[in-house]
Order: sequence, then C-alpha cells, then structure tokens
Amino acid sequence: MYKVGFQGKNGTFSDLAVDRFFAGKDFQKANYPNFKLIIKDLEKDKIDYALIPVENTTTGIISRTYDFFFDHDIYAIGEICIAIKEQLIALPGAELTDIQEVYSHPEALSQCSHFLAAHPELRSIAFQDTSASVEHIKNCNDIHKAALASANAAAYYDLPILLKDVQDNDHNMTRFLCICHKPQKVEGANKISAMFILKHEAGSLFRLLEVFAKKNINLLKLESRPMPKHSFEYLFYLDFELLPGQPCIESLLAEASKHCAAHKLLGYYKAYEM
Repeated sequence: MYKVGFQGKNGTFSDLAVDRFFAGKDFQKANYPNFKLIIKDLEKDKIDYALIPVENTTTGIISRTYDFFFDHDIYAIGEICIAIKEQLIALPGAELTDIQEVYSHPEALSQCSHFLAAHPELRSIAFQDTSASVEHIKNCNDIHKAALASANAAAYYDLPILLKDVQDNDHNMTRFLCICHKPQKVEGANKISAMFILKHEAGSLFRLLEVFAKKNINLLKLESRPMPKHSFEYLFYLDFELLPGQPCIESLLAEASKHCAAHKLLGYYKAYEM
C-alpha cells in the first residue's frame, strides 16, 4: 500500500488530486499542515509519494512549491490537473448580506479577486488551507463568517454553499505534480521538467534554448526564479516534450548543460491528458 502525503485537511483540492491520481490503486492518505513537513518525510521515506500544487491557470506558478526542487532530493513522476471551483460556504440560514468575513487560503482568495472586489464589504482573511477555513467557520458558529473552498469541503463539514463558482476564471485549473524521493521509470513518459542555472555571460539563455530549437523539441514552459541565498541571480525551470525518435534525455541534458553553470532533472513523466 502506498502512503501519499498532501497539504491540508480532507476536502482540499490537494486531497481531491490524490484521489484522482491514485484512483484504482491501494493507497493511504496522510495530511500535513505545510509543505516543508511533506518534503521532510518524503526524503526520510516515511511516505512514498506526495501531491503538490505547482501552477494555476489564474495566478501562475506556485513558487513556494517549485522552489523545493532547488535543494531537495525530490522528483516528479506524474502530473494531474484539477478544475478549481471555489464555493462560498457559510452556516445554515446565512444570507450574503450577513457575511462580513471570508476565510480561505491566500491562493484561493487571489483566484476570487473579482468576486471580493465586487463585494468590498467582505473582509478577506488568509487561512491555513481552504478546507481548514470551512472547519474554522463551522467551529466559530458565527453567521457573519464564510469560507471559500471546494464543494467537497462543504460536504465533508456538512455546510451549505451560499454562492457557487465564484472564482475569477471559469476555466480555473491547478496543476499538481506527484513527487517521490528517488527517480522512477515511468511507462509512456513524454514530458520532462528540468532546472538550469545559466552562466553569467551574454547569450547564455539563447544558447540553451537553441539546443531545443535545433532538435525540434517543443518547450511547454519557461519560468525564471530568484536563486535562494544569491541576490539578484536567477535559475530557470523548463518543461518540454520528448517524443519517440527525438534524442534520449541523457544526451539532451548533457548538450544543454554545456551552456549552464548547473542543471538538475526534476522529473520525467507522462503528461496529463486534458
């Protein structure tokens, strides 16, 4: 039986991602209050896998999770995308005119910025995670408090949905990576995530990208991030396809590394089919 970690309480979107990614497999879920503890237990082999959110179609890269790849021995072995539908959840009998405070995770609050801007009377309050915010308003038993979370969280805590789908984008989705401690061979793998630290010389980024262009490799994502403990220095995260007939991953990274100060393979896995 696999033991799979995720951040938050039951009913979060991370919880849902675990259920869908491991559907049909024998697994046990483990809740964690934060990502640091997940990574710590993953590296100590106390859990086999973890699902972490890395990107959202509304708010972009989730940097606090991506940056764990910089100095931890973790590797992506799969991905899944989950539609994010934020519900305004309140106590039974509450009306929108009763609500004064709205609790949720900062990401969820950001993804509902249009709704909150349209209701300036509502005070948004950042909380540990979406599902925990629902638990909080239930425990407070205060008709003036509401939460933004999934329909699963509303069902788990047996609270009604006051307003449905209040997220800014109707196509709002979050991409999750399934990570483990050591690289694994994945059948049908066709997507690579890698990190590159460029040399401090003119044209270094161009020469790195030229390697992929000359081999007709499709780049799916390019993100720059500040390097921890290195002021105003940056690394780059790349996602790209690697299809049958194209160079093997080892030779490709070896050639790309000639134009870099350092590089790291973050994962080689099967792309999620929308």
